[in-house]
Amino acid sequence: MQQQSLVESFNAAIEGFVYVFKSQRNMRLHFLMGLFAALLGVLLNFTYIELIALCLTIAFVLFAEMFNTAIEYTVDLVSQEYHPLARIVKDIGAGAVLLSAITAIVVGYILFASRAGIRIEDNIIKIRESSWHITFIVLILILVIVILSKLLLHKGTPLRGGMPSGHTAIAFSIWTIISLLYPNSLVIFLVFILAILVARSRLTARIHNFSEVFIGAFLGVILTVLIFQFLRI
Repeated sequence: MQQQSLVESFNAAIEGFVYVFKSQRNMRLHFLMGLFAALLGVLLNFTYIELIALCLTIAFVLFAEMFNTAIEYTVDLVSQEYHPLARIVKDIGAGAVLLSAITAIVVGYILFASRAGIRIEDNIIKIRESSWHITFIVLILILVIVILSKLLLHKGTPLRGGMPSGHTAIAFSIWTIISLLYPNSLVIFLVFILAILVARSRLTARIHNFSEVFIGAFLGVILTVLIFQFLRI
């Protein structure tokens, strides 16, 4: 293979970036959000260290998106037919993009919150005093634990089937939250009926068996109570 000149290498790199930018909607979204964040950082007089951290985070997200696109095209080139391993490779690439995006959100929040004079310690106190924030945290943690359990047990997909039932866990978690926040017997009873109906629908649709539904309900109730007790101390 003939070695490319320096100019040709730069041209190839630029063409690769432009191709991903034109063909991938997520790339355009990440680029525009990163550009906006960088300009906002300049307007807010970020320090050199803060700007470096912000730029590296933006570049990390864009790199992950380009890397994921390259993986998808490589897999399609090698294997035109459906193959389980090909799907796993694509899922890993998409997971890398998701991880980079979550990291960017955390870094961006820390940088912009500190520049706006918002202390993380104050936010923690506000979260512990806010029922809405605690409810959001509970539901997110339950969803994460359900997905991790399915991945570790190799049953079902992250959002469908497997041990435990995520729908049932969320439904009974909501029932527990309402029971803790609004001690109204009629409301608690009605939401409990809705949670039972959700659990029953997972059984009748043959998406889960009884043990998966029962463990989901138990997990939703126990985790919700424990998180509320911990955050309300």
